[in-house]
Amino acid sequence: MVKSNAITTILGLDPGLASLGFGAISVDPNSRPATVTLVDFGIIQTPPRTEMGSRLETIYNDLHGLIDEIKPDLVAIEQLFFYKMGNTIPVAQARGVILLVVAQHHIPWVEFTPAQIKQAVAGYGNAQKPEVQAAVARELALDRIPRPDDAADALATALTAWMQIG
Repeated sequence: MVKSNAITTILGLDPGLASLGFGAISVDPNSRPATVTLVDFGIIQTPPRTEMGSRLETIYNDLHGLIDEIKPDLVAIEQLFFYKMGNTIPVAQARGVILLVVAQHHIPWVEFTPAQIKQAVAGYGNAQKPEVQAAVARELALDRIPRPDDAADALATALTAWMQIG
């Protein structure tokens, strides 16, 4: 992403198969300090007992629609991190669909590790989830922490992109 004088929209994504978190922010670099505002956040959900191909198709179609609606200038993706190896392959497949959709829209993308996101948003890489969520709410001047957690994580990812490259 190249710094410019235009308002920039960043779409953050927290990859998942059952729940793909998204959070979009808009940044106006012409204001001093730069103004960051919330555009939208939520999740793309797939039913748990549905065939894998149908779940991936839901992510594909819904993410296309979301990108068409938000029209981001940059997509920021949280790198995959797993506690259980059994989740790795399905979430990696969902991540592949995410990268395909972003490529089809010709949008540049960046990715950050969970520690990089925690460091950027909360000030240290070992911050706990509630600390990161509170920092997201504070940075975006929200009355409450965004829910569900996947959406808050996606907003943290979008904010990291702005803080790191914006």
